Amino acid sequence: MSSAEETTSQILTTHSVGATVQVVIDTLFARIKAGTYPVDTRLPSERTLASELGVARNTVREALDVLASQNVIHRRPGSGSFVKFRSDPKPETSYSSLAKEVSPLDHLVVRGILEPEMVRLAVINMTPRQIDELDEILSRVEAVRTDPGDFIEAEEDLYRKIAEGTGNPLLHSCYELTIEACRLSYRTALRRRHLTPQRIQDYQKRYNTLFNAIASRDVESAVEFIKLHLIDEQKLLLQEI
Repeated sequence: MSSAEETTSQILTTHSVGATVQVVIDTLFARIKAGTYPVDTRLPSERTLASELGVARNTVREALDVLASQNVIHRRPGSGSFVKFRSDPKPETSYSSLAKEVSPLDHLVVRGILEPEMVRLAVINMTPRQIDELDEILSRVEAVRTDPGDFIEAEEDLYRKIAEGTGNPLLHSCYELTIEACRLSYRTALRRRHLTPQRIQDYQKRYNTLFNAIASRDVESAVEFIKLHLIDEQKLLLQEI
């Protein structure tokens, strides 16, 4: 049994409380376990919790007393209640584990397989609303001047929207994994080194070209663009190997 489950069991079995108090205990403890209220942080005031949960203040106070008696929180007179319970770290998902094992070359190979088809389907299937949303993301991309981190974040959102626009949820999920793999490998650090203001400006022009091809439903131009873009990405990677 995990420490969280043990603490829950203690709270449930060693105290006789009313049903409403128990609901408040369960709600607060669930939030603490989930990290909504991390260790050492101060809980909202009794008044705030009572208002939020729709119960009386003395009900909240009783629930906090129980949590304090179980060392889930620590009550400091005049200061409030502070979280003591430390949630178990979330187990690493197989998704993240796989992403960590992907080499930069593997990552680029998968992009070469996915992106041309992803762009082709997006040109065909994107709704007018999705194209408008893509335009808004492009504006974010074009607003970046020098910060590589901001540019990479906006660029990821651009590709996510294109993947979403394919209308294929499985393809969308597969591409999300390629983004995760890029983040967890040294590929992101490599890109940050090469994202000079001039290169950012060059990418901005490229993505504007890609957007225009998608918006005009020009499948051939959009796919050709992404293939040439991937060739440039490959050249950049080979410089580092």
